[in-house]
Amino acid sequence: MNGFTIHATDKQSSARAGVLKTAHGDIETPIFMPVGTVGSVKGVHIEELKAAIEAQIILGNTYHLYLRPGLEVLQEAGGLHQFMNWDGPILTDSGGFQVYSLSHRRNIKEEGVNFKSHIDGSSHFFSPEGVMDIQRVIGADIIMAFDECTPYPCDYGYAKNSMEMTHRWLKRCISHFSKTAPLYDYQQILSPIVQGSTYKDLRIASAKFIADQDAPMNAIGGLSVGEPHEEMYEMTGLVCEHLPKDKPRYLMGVGKPENIIESIALGVDMFDCVLPTRNARHGMIYTSNGVMNIKNAKFKKDFTVIDDKVASIPSQTHTRAYLHHLFRSGELLGGQIASLQNLSFFLWLVKTARKEILAGTFSTWKAHILPIITQRL
Repeated sequence: MNGFTIHATDKQSSARAGVLKTAHGDIETPIFMPVGTVGSVKGVHIEELKAAIEAQIILGNTYHLYLRPGLEVLQEAGGLHQFMNWDGPILTDSGGFQVYSLSHRRNIKEEGVNFKSHIDGSSHFFSPEGVMDIQRVIGADIIMAFDECTPYPCDYGYAKNSMEMTHRWLKRCISHFSKTAPLYDYQQILSPIVQGSTYKDLRIASAKFIADQDAPMNAIGGLSVGEPHEEMYEMTGLVCEHLPKDKPRYLMGVGKPENIIESIALGVDMFDCVLPTRNARHGMIYTSNGVMNIKNAKFKKDFTVIDDKVASIPSQTHTRAYLHHLFRSGELLGGQIASLQNLSFFLWLVKTARKEILAGTFSTWKAHILPIITQRL
């Protein structure tokens, strides 16, 4: 049975700790979701996601999975859970962000979006109804409504028209979703997405419209697309004030550790970002003591463990000197260990935030931890 229960709130901020029930298990919030775009978190084995990182939920992408491996393969496999051998919750992005990022390959109109595949240039069409059907086939526990993610900067007229079209698309998504049944033996959650660029009146209008739909959870899109962090926080806080307090809030595509902590304080419950694994492949390591470029010469003879506070296998097993050696030698294992460390750190961060909320000490901890985790080592 799906549902969201809040167990504690912070007295000095809007942070809260809760539990979101899904068909494939409970999710303790606040939570970070590793991104498994095409059914894999880059460089990380499924068993490592479960045991080493202790991920509670992962994210897949409708656009990418639709193109490869394709709906026929996914349906014959019994859905993405079976296909990738992951028995925990999955959330799928509707493809709206990919539509935004493929600006030279798509044409947006009221009916939906015509686009060309980035793989072979073939032509395809996404409509709100079609995206619901695709996500039924993928079988994620949480599926996103089809939206348009506006660019930054964006003029007011475009942002307003785009937001209103996203709202009309949402109505079509809800209508089609309600008329169709899950393809597998469990229920799915449909989440709307708030848009409105960085305009206060549009964000408020969109948040109110989304709140009126009374969905089981709600998402905030169109941020972390190039706007200053101050604007991201302002829009996030504004939207959270108008979204239902008893429903989980998901800030899409965010982000850096400091963005996550600040947004938790604003009332956000769920996050995802490719940053941990993308930066890991380039040698940027996030730790509980700060950020380091492991390729720097200073780590050549640093025989301390990668992270002395994050209690995961990569953090405690390998030294910084060894990881430095792997990167300098061009060994693939370097990127794998770095990815494990970064994801372990992000999960440690939100898990610790949850503990502090439950203990009533979140705001004090936030002030203490932010300067530490953002410093360069």
